[in-house]
Amino acid sequence: MSKNVFITGVLGGIGAGLSHAFRKNGYYVYGVDKEEDFDNVCDRFLRFDLNQFVTDVEYRIRFTQIFDDIMPTLDVLINNAAVQRLDHLEDLKLEDWQETLNVNLTGPLMLSKLFLERLEKRKGSIINIGSIHQRQTKRAFISYATSKSALIGLTKSLAVDLEGRVRVNAISPAAIETDMLRAGFENDEKALDELRKIHPVQRIGLPEDVAKLALFLAAENEGFIHGANFQLDGGIGSVLKDL
Repeated sequence: MSKNVFITGVLGGIGAGLSHAFRKNGYYVYGVDKEEDFDNVCDRFLRFDLNQFVTDVEYRIRFTQIFDDIMPTLDVLINNAAVQRLDHLEDLKLEDWQETLNVNLTGPLMLSKLFLERLEKRKGSIINIGSIHQRQTKRAFISYATSKSALIGLTKSLAVDLEGRVRVNAISPAAIETDMLRAGFENDEKALDELRKIHPVQRIGLPEDVAKLALFLAAENEGFIHGANFQLDGGIGSVLKDL
């Protein structure tokens, strides 16, 4: 029987990289995203709004039934979808804060609960995609950094609560070369070069770097890695910048 993986935010840079790697390694990939530009990135795509899944009971009931119908078994859940709303405290909007927590934290919790029985039957695992912002952050990242810190807390709590039933781990990448990252730097190659140089490995990460680690964690099956948070940061977490 082939293995199945469910990836949220599958159309983003990291999500597409995860999907490509898992398909290449024999997994059937179910992918969801709130956009609809499918572009053959996974085996089965559904347009799905994680924020609405959290907040709208009727929407949640409908998609619970859809997932039950199309996906009777599941080996790996990858909670990758994320919202990043940037604002300083005085300008932070409550609706942006709430949406960030819904998508980045409550959504992963609810999907973990929804798919728990399926994952347990297959001795599967949950992989949460965190961020370096759970440990080191910048100004205006209040909502995002808080949500990613809490996601790592959720990872550890679930690992303890589920004991040996389903393994739960997290990957916290630093800068990853995606369209979102480039947009944040307005495609300024000089700025991106500076970003590369401050990573001791002398480059920023690629979606494939995240995917390789996720594949390793998924393949561990009944292994000993449980409740871990992997810092995939090219060494930047060890850098002390001085003036």
